[in-house]
Amino acid sequence: MITMAEPIFALIDCNSFYASCERVFRPDLLRTPIVVLSNNDGCVIARSADAKPFIKMGEPYFQIKNKLRQYGIVAFSSNYALYGDMSQRVMTVIESLVPAVEVYSIDEAFADLSGIADARVEMLGREIRAKVLRSTGIPTGVGIASTKTLSKLANHAAKRWQRQSGGVVDIRDPVRRDKLLKVIDVSEVWGVGRRMTEHLNSMSIRTAWDLAQADAWTLRKQFSVVIEKTARELRGVPCLELEQVAPPKQEICCSRMFGKRLHDIAPIREAVATYAARACEKLRAQGSLCKKVRVSIRTGMFNPDEPKFARGVTCELPYPTDDTRQITKAVVEGLSGLFREGYAFSKAEVLLLDLRQRGEFTDDMFAVTQPEAAEKVMKVLDSINAKWGRGTVRPGGVPASPDWGMRRELMSQSYTTRIDQLWTVR
Repeated sequence: MITMAEPIFALIDCNSFYASCERVFRPDLLRTPIVVLSNNDGCVIARSADAKPFIKMGEPYFQIKNKLRQYGIVAFSSNYALYGDMSQRVMTVIESLVPAVEVYSIDEAFADLSGIADARVEMLGREIRAKVLRSTGIPTGVGIASTKTLSKLANHAAKRWQRQSGGVVDIRDPVRRDKLLKVIDVSEVWGVGRRMTEHLNSMSIRTAWDLAQADAWTLRKQFSVVIEKTARELRGVPCLELEQVAPPKQEICCSRMFGKRLHDIAPIREAVATYAARACEKLRAQGSLCKKVRVSIRTGMFNPDEPKFARGVTCELPYPTDDTRQITKAVVEGLSGLFREGYAFSKAEVLLLDLRQRGEFTDDMFAVTQPEAAEKVMKVLDSINAKWGRGTVRPGGVPASPDWGMRRELMSQSYTTRIDQLWTVR
């Protein structure tokens, strides 16, 4: 008789990932607080641990410039090319050390350690942490437990008590698990947001332990099956499996604030064409086709002196497609019906809808389908851009360096993705 190994999950999470990426190439900032700003240097979206006591998430940059100077905090524009490449390097290291990995986000990955000898599990966690740091310069925390939800909490503890834990916490032992659950606020539990916390608090569920002890069927009836599974996972009952292949997205969105207010349709047309091209890259990457697309534009909504306008339109495509040219044509035509003179537009959005995998659309046998030649053109386009960099080949309506592009005045170099910006040591 073959017995299945007890499940063991590890969550490897990068510490202050965006700030850590900046520090890798700026060792002089190792002990300097760092914040990273959103598109157009709008507000704070990431903070190093030593910046958190002084700066709140979401604070507008223009309002905190003096505070940053006062506390010696360095601000960076978001450098997504750098962060994406560093993330890939981190995940490659993790994948080389464990049997199976689920990349959960740009800075987090679940690992399946089932079947590894008990005495080796925590040692492996420390090995992962050390090798990621040595190979990429990115510090991590590792949480180990019998369920994914518990491994999230273990990771939280590894970061919160990093000095005592050495960045690795294993709570497979029920005594250690329950001790941690009793001191962790329920708001720290994976999937429990602010509103859910308020509902649970009203039921006297204030800690992770309280949630684990709550009646699962009552939670399901009052909230959802998700909260029920969360409670069961906190008790050590696995309800969530490792997803080694991410499911295809049902919608794909590309949305950006302009670097400046736009009053004419020509630059907005360039912007929606650019966003459509990016969305189509994502569409083809997951092997999907699109049947509908929505384009929308809006003005700034917070300046009382500016007239307000926000409107969108959904366009039906002639057939399911992943052809950038066909989708761009649709959004540009849709924009023509939306645009109004006399407004200062600040943002545009392209949203791909009704996405399905190839073969899932069931039109009649006489329905028009995407030409085979279009598929070949898109494959050549993607292969060239994959080899030589995004935008090497692009639609004619997509400019290389638009003057409406995002403001990123504080952006670091693309140290790992551009040969002309390689890190140099003098």
